[in-house]
Amino acid sequence: MLPIDLTGKRAFVAGVADDGGFGFAIAKALAEAGASVCLGTWPPALGIFEALLERGKMAGSLELARGGTLTFERIYPLDAAYDTMDDVPSAVRENKRYRDRGDFTIAGVIDRLRADFGEQPLDIVVHSLANGPEVRKPLLDTSRRGYLEAIGVSAYSNVAFVRELGALMRPGGCFLSLTYMASERVIPGYGGGMSTAKAALEADTRTLAFEAGRRFGVRVNTISAGPYASRAASAIGFIDTMIRYTTANSPLTREFEASDVGNAAAFLCSPLAAAITGSTMYVDNGYHAMGMAVTDLPVDQPS
Repeated sequence: MLPIDLTGKRAFVAGVADDGGFGFAIAKALAEAGASVCLGTWPPALGIFEALLERGKMAGSLELARGGTLTFERIYPLDAAYDTMDDVPSAVRENKRYRDRGDFTIAGVIDRLRADFGEQPLDIVVHSLANGPEVRKPLLDTSRRGYLEAIGVSAYSNVAFVRELGALMRPGGCFLSLTYMASERVIPGYGGGMSTAKAALEADTRTLAFEAGRRFGVRVNTISAGPYASRAASAIGFIDTMIRYTTANSPLTREFEASDVGNAAAFLCSPLAAAITGSTMYVDNGYHAMGMAVTDLPVDQPS
């Protein structure tokens, strides 16, 4: 037996605001393997998330297969669009969903982690963040502002994570992010600069693996996940069509689950993957391997 054992490890998973997406599935898989988990949640969604937890609305999702209940050591407010409070516009600072949350920037989360757990409290950092305010617009119709916001939150924030959180990582630490096939192939309707942001995320993964490997001794990988009907994915507008198409055209026609990504993440963040860095791991029922859509035409069989 070759178990995934993360006992004694602490993970920080950024981008969890409900129990329906990849971020939550990763957090749960890490906990199943024995890790303790802290979250970073977007301030406008944090109040609702806290209420769901307090009222037991997520009780079923929090049950662990090994017994017990998934609990979070800390849940920090985080808006990864901002490195420090000096970057935050006054309108955001004064917004009612932000103003009582303290320092919700990347620097603020770092300060809180150090205050709560010491100078090197982390073993795993998961970047499950993406936002494209104009994702439903074709790239040709995307504004400069929308394009840069998509790249800033969805790609550059991962660079900032590795740079700033690298010093908080214990030996053997791992950074992990989430990408999508639109980084390398055209997905009509996945617009607003999000395809560019995912391509940047994957390119950065390779460069960060080298630079952070040498500077901090950590690994940096990304998972290219298949389409999944999370609440966040509903912003795309045609997620159900994407799922039907990939299911019909993948080598494996089994139902794709968020837990598939969670399990792969637990492996990549474990000592079993100690020699894996700078990689994009496809977790999509094999859809990425296909070069032609499946049709009803007969397939020639070898003689």
